[in-house]
Amino acid sequence: MAQTETVPVELGFLERLRRTLDMIKFEHSIFAMPFALTGALLAWRNLNFSVDTPALKLLYIILAMIGARSAAMTFNRILDARIDAKNPRTAMRHIPSGQLSQRFAWGFLVASSAIFFLASALLNPLCLMLSPIALAIVLFYSYTKRFTSFAHLVLGASLGIAPSAAWIAVTGSLDYPIGFLSLAVMLWTAGFDIIYACQDTDFDRREGLFSIPARIGIANALNLSRLFHVLTLVSLTALSQSLSLSPWPVLPVAALLIYEHSLVKASDLSKVDMAFFTVNGFIGMTYFASMAIEVYRNV
Repeated sequence: MAQTETVPVELGFLERLRRTLDMIKFEHSIFAMPFALTGALLAWRNLNFSVDTPALKLLYIILAMIGARSAAMTFNRILDARIDAKNPRTAMRHIPSGQLSQRFAWGFLVASSAIFFLASALLNPLCLMLSPIALAIVLFYSYTKRFTSFAHLVLGASLGIAPSAAWIAVTGSLDYPIGFLSLAVMLWTAGFDIIYACQDTDFDRREGLFSIPARIGIANALNLSRLFHVLTLVSLTALSQSLSLSPWPVLPVAALLIYEHSLVKASDLSKVDMAFFTVNGFIGMTYFASMAIEVYRNV
């Protein structure tokens, strides 16, 4: 059971904030951020770079991304506190171990949501109108592993919103080409989340939680992850073709995905953290940098 009342009352606000940021792995905002920036870049290109105050728009997009992800991760940690307390791998997370109170976490969630809504309002009316739907989707993910093995795809959809949201933020409308990038992000995320979930296969089965590895076994789950990542590359290629750009930015992503899967085997999950955290961080940054070069070449 989560121990939330053992947090020392003398902890200051800044220390509790630091612990909260550590709890939600704030630095991992980099996972989806490059794809949101890619969506914004492609939208500006679609408008022939005629966007007013692009620096401000970029700032609001970043704030919206940070707000939404922070709210979603905090909600996940609050909702999963009792489950995390039972799992030896996660028992020392901040809420179940008593390092942080649920009360402070709820306050941080509300503040993060407020930042998200404010940033959406500053972008354009359509972003503001869609913001409750977007937040509902990213929060809903935390419930899904309790009743469906499609939880990995729901998480993927949560991150996949980012490029389309950035496109809407810049253009004020939603156009079909950016859908390929959102699809790619959804499949990429689902694929690496399956890899990460392999660590908890036995625990998920004991607790009656739904995950792909718990349902079909680790070896089959890794094969499905590979399929999702192949489809990711197909979607990224379709994006380039739909925008009349060269597909070469897909090549470094393909190389990194091949390396990611070389690190993880059904018989050896010791390098899951490297595959999940390190390699995936480079994938987003590499794709954004490559696409930025391609767009510049075609200006």
